[in-house]
Amino acid sequence: MTWAKRREKLKASAGGRALLGAASLAYGAGVMARRGLYASGVLSRSKVKAKVVCIGNLTTGGTGKTPAVLLAAETLRKRGHEVAIISRGYGRQAARKEVSVLLDGRQSDWRECGDEPWMIHQSLQGQGIPVLVCPDRAKAGELAVEMYGSKVLILDDGFQHLPLHRDLDVVLVNARNPFGGRRLLPLGDLREPLSALRRAGMVVITHADRVTAAELTRLREDIEQLHPGVLVVESAHKADHLLDVQTEAKLPLTTLEKKAVVALSGIGDPLSFEMNLEALGITVAQSWRYPDHHPYSSRELQSIEDLRGGLPVVTTHKDFVRLPADWREKLKGEVYVLGIKLELLKGRNAFIDTLETLAGARRK
Repeated sequence: MTWAKRREKLKASAGGRALLGAASLAYGAGVMARRGLYASGVLSRSKVKAKVVCIGNLTTGGTGKTPAVLLAAETLRKRGHEVAIISRGYGRQAARKEVSVLLDGRQSDWRECGDEPWMIHQSLQGQGIPVLVCPDRAKAGELAVEMYGSKVLILDDGFQHLPLHRDLDVVLVNARNPFGGRRLLPLGDLREPLSALRRAGMVVITHADRVTAAELTRLREDIEQLHPGVLVVESAHKADHLLDVQTEAKLPLTTLEKKAVVALSGIGDPLSFEMNLEALGITVAQSWRYPDHHPYSSRELQSIEDLRGGLPVVTTHKDFVRLPADWREKLKGEVYVLGIKLELLKGRNAFIDTLETLAGARRK
């Protein structure tokens, strides 16, 4: 039984809710104590010789950080800035203190760096943006500055990583579930109390197209109350292309229009992925959902193959890199990856101007 299912089972009883509530109180006390130690200087923060833009969130999973990281990095790179991406590398199998570097022309297994950094690297092919992976983000940042002359570092999912100084915190808020039930883990989905939002220099509302105008207005009012005057940008995750992984051909989104497919995902917000498919005129006939960062087994793929009825399988970049080596033998029919981009609906110029101002002078 997954943790999510165990938690829901506990929530179903008064005793279980009380247990989760007590755990949340203990967790919150620990979070606040840690924040206090950094705020008072008892615990020090490392500073690298580059500007640091952190992209993170207050809740666990599902806000769409990776497309936001890509958008920030590509925006700066297109404007002539030397940029690198720094990531912890969740689930990586490399030595804990080792820095893994992903860059154009280098080959590496996703298990050595984690699925999300690998996906970011694949999406940035040909742009000369290094992705450095290490739990010690300061160490990775120093290496980026020393080896690649990076002037701006994009810190992936680092809002709670207080040991590294940052110049701008960009916090993503999912419009469909903005504050994790307003309860701390494990009763709710908040990583920190809502007061932490005051550290943000910018808030990006994701999936703004998935809620009503009234809900969006209320969310903006909530954000304004929590952090008066903070810059708020609205965005949506939009389908960008289909990748036929059998042939490695990049195809138009109309390829599967009016067809039925199997949706395969192990991400924080599977519903958003499936809704993107349906918005393209694709019928999701089967939905296979696994926990976030799930490493797929050959047996699981064989089960999908046995039950898919010849339908195409559509998955995400993040999931595709976690398929086992023999995936071609198990999934014999059509297999596609849906490419996603973050589209800024409101506040695009402010988003770009904020990044440009922070980055400073461009390279010659």
